Amino acid sequence: MKTNRILIAGFGGQGVLFAGKFLAYKGLCEGRQLSWLPSYGPEMRGGTANCSVILSDEPIGSPIITTPDTLIAMNLPSLDKYEAATVPGGQIYVDSTLIGRKVAREDVSTFYIPATQMASDSGLTTLANMIIVGKLIRESGVCAWEGIEDALKKVVSARHQDLLGANLKALEMGYNFEG
Repeated sequence: MKTNRILIAGFGGQGVLFAGKFLAYKGLCEGRQLSWLPSYGPEMRGGTANCSVILSDEPIGSPIITTPDTLIAMNLPSLDKYEAATVPGGQIYVDSTLIGRKVAREDVSTFYIPATQMASDSGLTTLANMIIVGKLIRESGVCAWEGIEDALKKVVSARHQDLLGANLKALEMGYNFEG
């Protein structure tokens, strides 16, 4: 396999850190080397948030990602800030409900997912993050679909076990999204 450098960025409260933590645990379950580095502004909800996840078959030298292979942009400021940093040949996943513009680059693969609208329409209002992660898993092959529920059980806290099914549904919606 290879090393995958994933940057997930958005506003606090969009589940950016949770999405990264899920991908990190999924990598751990698959025996990969990993790094999970959350970053958020002092405002928390409504402030900026991003999360760097590195999954690799080899030891990881640094958790810092300056040029991601994959960018998940949950809001326009994140796309504006990190689009140019994504490596040529990389992938950019855009929440097209919240981001009205198209990616300007032609040397990356771009996926537009109306994740916030899909989540709202399905009664999963806080799970746009997991819809995009589902699409990422399908398109990138960063991890296997098998064992998704086991990894999810490790990151959904005991007091939120009632949300396990909703998170799984959101992942499935993204995985099956054609667009």
